[in-house]
Amino acid sequence: MGESPAVPAGAPGAPGAPGPPDGPSPRLRRRLGTGDAVVVGLGSMIGAGVFAAFAPAARAAGSGLLLGLALAAVVAYCNATSSARLAARYPDSGGTYVYGRERLGEFWGYLAGWAFVVGKTASCAAMALTVGLYAWPERAHAVAVAAVVALVAVNYAGMRKTAWLTRAIVAVVLAVLAAVVVASLASGAADAARLSLNADGADDGAGMTPGGVLQAAGLLFFAFAGYARIATLGEEVRDPERTIPRAIPLALGITLAVYAAVAVAVLSVLGSAALGGATAPLADAVRAADADWLVPVVRVGAAVAALGSLLALILGVSRTTLAMARDRHLPPVLAAVHPRFGVPHRAELAVGAVVAVVAVTADVRGAIGFSSFGVLAYYAIANASARTLTPAEGRPARIVPVVGLAGCAVLALALPAVSVLSGAAVLAAGAAVYGVRRTAAARRR
Repeated sequence: MGESPAVPAGAPGAPGAPGPPDGPSPRLRRRLGTGDAVVVGLGSMIGAGVFAAFAPAARAAGSGLLLGLALAAVVAYCNATSSARLAARYPDSGGTYVYGRERLGEFWGYLAGWAFVVGKTASCAAMALTVGLYAWPERAHAVAVAAVVALVAVNYAGMRKTAWLTRAIVAVVLAVLAAVVVASLASGAADAARLSLNADGADDGAGMTPGGVLQAAGLLFFAFAGYARIATLGEEVRDPERTIPRAIPLALGITLAVYAAVAVAVLSVLGSAALGGATAPLADAVRAADADWLVPVVRVGAAVAALGSLLALILGVSRTTLAMARDRHLPPVLAAVHPRFGVPHRAELAVGAVVAVVAVTADVRGAIGFSSFGVLAYYAIANASARTLTPAEGRPARIVPVVGLAGCAVLALALPAVSVLSGAAVLAAGAAVYGVRRTAAARRR
C-alpha cells in the first residue's frame, strides 16, 4: 500500500481535525514513532506481573517453569506477528475489535472488544489497588483512586506526555530488575542445578507435569499480552505500515529477554518449591541472596511497575471504547476526540471513573481470573482474522496464525477451572447483550 497524500493540519480529514456534527468521529493524531511504540509495549509488558507471575507459574509447573515460559513466548510470538500484520493493514484504534469486525464479521469484532473492555477494566482496578497496597497499605483504596486520577490526567494531556512518563517508568523498573538479577546470580545461594527439569526431586517440589507446564504457560502468557497495546494505538502511530511490524517484535523480544533473566535468577536461588510458595518472589530471592538492602527497592519497583501497567491498561481500554463507540456498541458520546490534545477524552474520563469506583468499592485482585481467559479469546480472534489475509495484504506464514490460534485455545482451557468458567461466563454475557441489541434493532425496523 502506498502512502496517502499529506493533509494540512486542521483541514477536514486531517488527524485530530474536528469532523462534521453528523459525520464520522474525528481521527486521533499520529504522534508515536518506533521508539515511542516500543516503549509503550515495554510499559505494558514489563509491569507488576513480573514481580508476581513466577510464583503461581512455579506452583503449576514445578521445575518445568522455564518450559512454560518458552511455550508462552512461542504463542506470544505468533499472536504478535498476526497482530502486527493486521495493525499495519488496519491502523485504527481498537486493535482486535477492528480486525475481527473487518475480517470475520461484526459479532466476532464485538466479542473481542467486549472481552477486552470488561476484562481489562477489572485489571485496571486491580492494578490501581496494587499501587495502593505497595505505596501505602493503610490507605490503599485512596491511593488507588489518586493513581487513576493522575494517570487519566496524563493521558488526557496527549500521547507525548504519556510516552515520556512510560519511558521513565520502564527505566526505573528495568533498573530494579537488573539489580535483582545481578544480586541473585552473583550470590553463593545461586545453584544452576535448580534449573534442570528433574530438579524437583532435590528440592521437594511438586513435580513437572504436561498439564502444569501448560497452566504455567497460560499464566505467564498473560504477562506478555501487553504488546497488543501497540496495535490498539494503531491510529496514533506514525507510518503504521512500517512502524508497527517493527515495534511489536522488538518490544516482545526485549520483554522475553528480561523475563528469562529474572526467571533464571529467582529459580536458581529459590528453587521451584520455594518460588511456588513465595508471596513476593523477587523480594524472597534477594533475601536468599543476602541482599536484604534490595527488599525496599524491589517494593518501590513493584509499585512503579503497577503504575506503568495501569497507565498502559487505561490507554488500551479507552481506545477500544472509542472504537466501539464509533460503531454504537457503546454510547456514541464516547467517540469524541479532543480538538486540542487529539485524544479520546470522554472515553478516558469514563474509563477512569469506572475504574476508580470499582477500585474504591471492591477488592478485585482475586476476582479477575476471567481476564486471562478473555485475553486469550481476544488473541484467538486476532489469529483467526490474520488467517484470512491474502499475500498481497501482508499475510504471515500460514503456520503462524494456526499455531497462535491453537495455542490460545489450549492455554485458555489449561487455566484453573475458576478462570475458565468465569471467562466463559463473561463471553456468554457479551454474546447475550449483542443478541438482545440486534433483536431490538431488527424490531425497530
